[in-house]
Amino acid sequence: MKRLIFALALSMASIGAAAAQTPSAELSRLFSDERAFGYREDPLSATSAGIHDYDDRLPSVTPEANARQLRENQAFLARLRTIDRAQLTRQEQVSYDLFEFMVSQRVTLGRYNEWRLPLNSDSGFYSDIILLDELQSPRTVRDYENYIARLNDMPRYFREHIANMRQGMRDGFTLPREIITGVSQVVSGFRFDNPETMRLFGPFDRFPASVPQSERARLREAGRAAIANSVIPAFDEFRTFFEAEYAPRARATIAAQRLPNGRAYYADLVRYFTTLPDATPQQIHQIGLREVARIRAAMETEMRASGFQGTFPEFLTFLRTDPQFYATTPEQLLREAAWITREIDGQMPNYFGRIPRRPYTVEPVPAAIAPNYTGGRYNGGRLDQAGEYWVNTYALNTRPLYVLPSLTAHEAAPGHHTQISMARELENLPEFRGTFYPHAFGEGWGLYSERLGEEMGIYHTPYQRFGRLTYEMWRACRLVVDTGMHSMGWSRQRALDYLEANTALSTHEIRTEVDRYIGWPGQALAYKIGELQIVALRQRAEAALGDRFDIRAFHDVVLGNGGVTLPVLERQVDEYIAATRAR
Repeated sequence: MKRLIFALALSMASIGAAAAQTPSAELSRLFSDERAFGYREDPLSATSAGIHDYDDRLPSVTPEANARQLRENQAFLARLRTIDRAQLTRQEQVSYDLFEFMVSQRVTLGRYNEWRLPLNSDSGFYSDIILLDELQSPRTVRDYENYIARLNDMPRYFREHIANMRQGMRDGFTLPREIITGVSQVVSGFRFDNPETMRLFGPFDRFPASVPQSERARLREAGRAAIANSVIPAFDEFRTFFEAEYAPRARATIAAQRLPNGRAYYADLVRYFTTLPDATPQQIHQIGLREVARIRAAMETEMRASGFQGTFPEFLTFLRTDPQFYATTPEQLLREAAWITREIDGQMPNYFGRIPRRPYTVEPVPAAIAPNYTGGRYNGGRLDQAGEYWVNTYALNTRPLYVLPSLTAHEAAPGHHTQISMARELENLPEFRGTFYPHAFGEGWGLYSERLGEEMGIYHTPYQRFGRLTYEMWRACRLVVDTGMHSMGWSRQRALDYLEANTALSTHEIRTEVDRYIGWPGQALAYKIGELQIVALRQRAEAALGDRFDIRAFHDVVLGNGGVTLPVLERQVDEYIAATRAR
């Protein structure tokens, strides 16, 4: 009897072991291993995901740490490719494909040692860290102690980045000289004297009730000391390094292809940011030229509808200079943006079957980064906090009101807030899917949302409709000027002139945008390429389904799997069309 029981136990164990080795189980274990490794390597992403095991430290960014991460990603990719994809469920196959794209792109771009250049024209590691108070949001004594320890880790973190940038200087892998003045303006703004006036001190000014009164004075003093003795010196050391060493050694060229191994690097960036495996700079450039011509004709129509009798360049000058188009106070600009968000929110149930539960607020872009920052951006933050739609209130005479509906639709709802929040609320999916953000899908959806605003009725005047078109034209011009500067020999001035001739953006915003494209090669391609694909897929669904096409169902399909690559999105929409036909 005992032998029989023992044999039965062995048999059951064998069955369990075999079950654990199924393709589904192997895939799930791989996803878990990758997340665990990623959180250990990047404690900031762990905190953002609600993992608090590493809240007392900042990432290591040394060359050795980057090499270790590359090796691990190569190993994750090798493990993935041993799994039989055909044996997975349909949703597991989607996860397989997205994981393969995510990790393979890390491996591909890891060859170029991008850690040597940890900043671009408007932001970088030094500006991201200023939002640490919001990311960490301490609630308990232990949380505060971890936050203080992380503040005290800042000198080490900054020095590792400085060492990496010095390596970039030796290798010729630096920011271009032509944009360094704008970057210096941002970096010089990170100058602090009084710890208690810094944003990072905020948690010590507003203790939650969960922190005992008896602990608050001690924590407040420890926080003030950490900022005074660690944070401020770290910023001072970085600013001195940037101004005295880095800026004078910035490279003389602007093209990514002029970097070491630059031609291959830019080609890989094009494929990464568009998520299209066969995309080339030349192909993208031609698409941009066609879109510029199409949108220009529509802009001419709206110009005439406004009653303006002059030429197109004269109309652009009128829009850039007439006071009627500009707010006179930051509060007015923020109120206008907030009003548009309420108008859009009232229309959301007509266009979406699922609407995210998470709210969002309207906030100004932090003053420290505003001068060289874009007109607005969405800050997703932590899932347990409201999202933030940032509006840039710096230099109000460069923030036209006629583009505010487009900006709002893109950054808030139905754009990035809706898309990012819905992804984070998805259930029964691998953890990486909640924050996976392929640029072409994410930014393509934002631009599509601007177009969707037409159907929602948020553009009330020819000026606002022209503003939407100038934002679309801006993204089409990006295809031309990004590929032009990084692979076709365009100068910075030629790119500035091209945007000034074709859009109603202010000259200040044109400068900051062109410098952004120079400092962040390829990213600007994502918007128009992604939007064109979403529009084409909607047209395909409308033509195939006729009266059975439901705009709410279509949008739920597009957003229903979180961030996806454009090839995966196409498969999703085709499956939706087939399923609807079958019903």
